[in-house]
Amino acid sequence: MTASAILAGGALTTPAHAAAPPKPSITAKGGFVMNNGNGKTLFTKAADTRRSTGSTTKIMTARVVLGQRNLNLNSKVTVQKAYSDYIVRNNASSARLIVGDKVTVRQLLYGLMLPSGCDAAYALADKFGKGSTRAKRVKNFIGQMNTTAKNLNLKNTHFDSFDGIGNGSNYSTPRDLTKLASNSMKNSTFRSVVKTKSTKQKVTTKSGGYRYMSWSNTNGLLGSYRGAIGVKTGSGPEAKYCLVFAATRSGKTVIGTVLTSSSAANRTKDAKKLMDYGFKVA
Repeated sequence: MTASAILAGGALTTPAHAAAPPKPSITAKGGFVMNNGNGKTLFTKAADTRRSTGSTTKIMTARVVLGQRNLNLNSKVTVQKAYSDYIVRNNASSARLIVGDKVTVRQLLYGLMLPSGCDAAYALADKFGKGSTRAKRVKNFIGQMNTTAKNLNLKNTHFDSFDGIGNGSNYSTPRDLTKLASNSMKNSTFRSVVKTKSTKQKVTTKSGGYRYMSWSNTNGLLGSYRGAIGVKTGSGPEAKYCLVFAATRSGKTVIGTVLTSSSAANRTKDAKKLMDYGFKVA
């Protein structure tokens, strides 16, 4: 028997082990992916390094609203001039809410999560914060965000804003944001909102008539990545480009975060690479 025949025979009797897929390389400074079903970590890159989160902060804004006792999603909120002034002052992303319009809490959640409306975030903080003045209500709402972070054991997360336009101490990590998103996805309203590509909502005007508000989701994964179900984009001078993402294929859901990517296109590429990898190793 020749040596090559013996080697060939040996190869046949050895159980086949598929080589582990190579870990992806991402432009983002931080990344994390886990199996949403069992919480198993699938990928980490500086996963516990605190970074500015941009508008991914709004995941917590929505989580706090949806965690309110006896929440009525159809209760109406009147859009205040303070909300639009805030948008102008900060050159912030907007749901283009119109002063005097009456919008429901559910509609504000769409305005918050799809076009990333900082005006919608302000309206929700004003509505669900407690206090006799708007400033006190906003402060109380941000306090609720931090209490929720503590309750979810997000040890490297702190908020000083309701929308991600922080004042120096608004931060989280890829691992913490993924855990927050995973917890938030347990809520059916949250799931419905973040997987919506676009929506047209009928709102009541100041004069009692109505108008339609059209909002498109800033998350480019929806419709471009098979199985994508959310979650939220973020950007900012310090945060650069962030994305919390999730997708389901063949009954398996992977969920993760990239923070401080170099461009909007690269954060989407990073997320796709991480999900592709996650599905292979989950």
